[in-house]
Amino acid sequence: MADDEVVVLGFWPSMYGTRARIALDEKGVKYEYREEDLRNKSSLLLQMNPVHKKIPVLIHNGKPVCESLIIVQYVDEVWEGKAPLLPSDPYQRAQARVWADFIDKKVPDARKKLWSTKGEELEEAKKEFIDILKQLEGELGDKPYFGGESFGFLDIALITSYNWFYAFETLGNFSTEAECPKLIEWAKRCMQRESVSKSLADPKKVYEFLLGWIAG
Repeated sequence: MADDEVVVLGFWPSMYGTRARIALDEKGVKYEYREEDLRNKSSLLLQMNPVHKKIPVLIHNGKPVCESLIIVQYVDEVWEGKAPLLPSDPYQRAQARVWADFIDKKVPDARKKLWSTKGEELEEAKKEFIDILKQLEGELGDKPYFGGESFGFLDIALITSYNWFYAFETLGNFSTEAECPKLIEWAKRCMQRESVSKSLADPKKVYEFLLGWIAG
């Protein structure tokens, strides 16, 4: 598929947009990345995702694929010859999808509370966020990656939140590493991969972005 035209519409701090780029890089697929201004969305974004009007969008030979986890699965199916992202076993594949869904249902609400609450509510938010991470750490166990020896789908689903941890910890005054050391070891292992390190924005820049966004 060397002649395929692949374009990714994204936004640099987005936890979701980064997933598509990592998946494509893992597969060795060449693509064009286009940064979106979400306050002034491009006509291409509005055309390719007219329903939700949001990133990420993968455009493959002119056809759009939306929603980050669906994009990762699509990439895995289309470019199946290299670096499989989902397990071959149907049960393990289903479990990976269940945990990825857990991440997308639980993490966004928990992280929002970390920067929008104070006092007792903030303490509850920290506990909720850490509890979610501890559940994920339990699923990881002693494996190098969530799927075992190979970096894959569930790793991609979670690692794109890692560069936000600095912001969460600074605003919430806690240490993820102290609470979930195995998870942080996993994250550092993932960061050694070029596909991850070149796609994730600098944590301090993410923190500055978040402060500006909170201030409105």
